[in-house]
Amino acid sequence: MEKKHILLGQQGLAVPPIGLGCMGMTGFEDGHMYGPADEQEAIATIHRSLELGGNFLDTADLYGPFKNEQLIAKAIEGKRDQYILATKFGWEIDDNDKVTWAINGKKEYVKKSLERSLKNLKTDFIDLYYLHRLDKSTPIEETVEAMAELVKEGKVGYIGLSEVSPETVKRAHAIHPISAVQSEYSLFERTVEERGLLTTLKELGIGFVAYSPLGRGFLSGDIKSVNDLPEKDFRRAIPRFQGDMFNKNLELVKAIEKMAAEKNITSSQLALAWIVSKGIVPIPGTKRRKYLEQNLAAADVKLSESDLALLESIVPLGTDTGAPYDEFSMGLID
Repeated sequence: MEKKHILLGQQGLAVPPIGLGCMGMTGFEDGHMYGPADEQEAIATIHRSLELGGNFLDTADLYGPFKNEQLIAKAIEGKRDQYILATKFGWEIDDNDKVTWAINGKKEYVKKSLERSLKNLKTDFIDLYYLHRLDKSTPIEETVEAMAELVKEGKVGYIGLSEVSPETVKRAHAIHPISAVQSEYSLFERTVEERGLLTTLKELGIGFVAYSPLGRGFLSGDIKSVNDLPEKDFRRAIPRFQGDMFNKNLELVKAIEKMAAEKNITSSQLALAWIVSKGIVPIPGTKRRKYLEQNLAAADVKLSESDLALLESIVPLGTDTGAPYDEFSMGLID
């Protein structure tokens, strides 16, 4: 099935309108980010994404650590050239494969991370390589210079940044063209708009990739109570899913579900179509074919100006839906 492609940046990176976030497909150190995963179903989901033209996979060395990249390597074996692979580095992982929870953007660590990701993904190049979080103790210029060298060496196609400020983007882009910036973005999380990041990206001709485009699953309508989240699910610790904020968000979801039902689509599809209508590439995470198929179909949903206005009146810009992370993680956003 041929789908139209979106250009991320101005360097030639073309991706499908909706990608696949792979984080939830593997466990993480002492548990699971989003409940238990089934490797066979995850691999089948990656294969189905290719059949449906949604061959843009997003991972990171942090997820597992390394398990996620290794799972993808298994799934794409023999078909590497048919997928567009994005991975990230920056959360420091020591030589014992332990996450230190420091951010490292130093030149030698950039190179070390890349070689490790190539090995785990069983490939000789990464299509899109992101700095996962800004290392506030290393100038962004140093990190981007190191990433630019990887492009020159042919090991990386395009470079990206994640969760950075407009100022950081400008400084980075002056060193080497940035093709994409990835941040959390959904009807429930529009900080990047409020901070002027989307405007900066438009001015510089840089693409935007939205992770957690379904508000960490809230906008799917499947979460009616905190008990719907698996026991070790990290969302239980997030303000958005706690107390009165949870109940307030549930009311917003009900209004979105009502609008989706009138259009004969799911609330997830409505939330994704809203993002796609802005020329932004969402990468909803799933580990099941059923949800993948629903998500990718959202690229064909057409929303009118009045649809968009109605949706934005349900959740106006500036609506408080609760912080997307705990205090520690919030402090690591540039």
